[in-house]
Amino acid sequence: MPLKVMNLGLPKSGTTTLGQALTAAGLRVADWKVRAGQSTVRGYVGRLMYDGWFSTGDPWQHLSDFDAATECSIVRDGLNLWPQTDWGLISGLRDRHPGMRFVLTVRPAARISDSMGRWSNLGRRRLPDAAVPGLPEGYGATDAQRIRWIEGHHAFCRQVFAGADDFLELPVEAPDARDRLAGFLGIDLPWWGVANANTRRTATGDDDPDDDA
Repeated sequence: MPLKVMNLGLPKSGTTTLGQALTAAGLRVADWKVRAGQSTVRGYVGRLMYDGWFSTGDPWQHLSDFDAATECSIVRDGLNLWPQTDWGLISGLRDRHPGMRFVLTVRPAARISDSMGRWSNLGRRRLPDAAVPGLPEGYGATDAQRIRWIEGHHAFCRQVFAGADDFLELPVEAPDARDRLAGFLGIDLPWWGVANANTRRTATGDDDPDDDA
């Protein structure tokens, strides 16, 4: 059965690094948006997942040209979609695609939040203005609120996948992150590093070389 992978991580948790690593391993990766030349369909990954889920019951219906989706959420252009927080959609994937692997990319919640606050207008406007699952409209403008939300999402994933062998929580900054991921997926990973680095300064004034969308 062909390998399929969905990342449950939030933005700034290492999603682009994961996508680049899987691409280097030969997988076809949809990262945030399917662009011209990648597939017969185009659009944001989150929108394509929900279109498939509600039209056919298969969230991967419109992603059949891909082996992995590494950044699934979208909160811009009038869209506010977070498939990685939706247990119904995730269950649909498990039912339709037995053997699919689910990865939760994680970094310390404070570092994810800090990067969100410095990434375009994500922390300043888009998150607070949207009704994100677990982060209602009006919340998310401060680190304290974002950290509580991020930790809640991680707890959600651990709970719903408790004891499951199709789930890996992956601390992307761990020295053995590549080995953990390769073992879980059963593939060689010729590349692992930092992709899409956020070069804006942290709240403490230090560069954050591990930031990733």
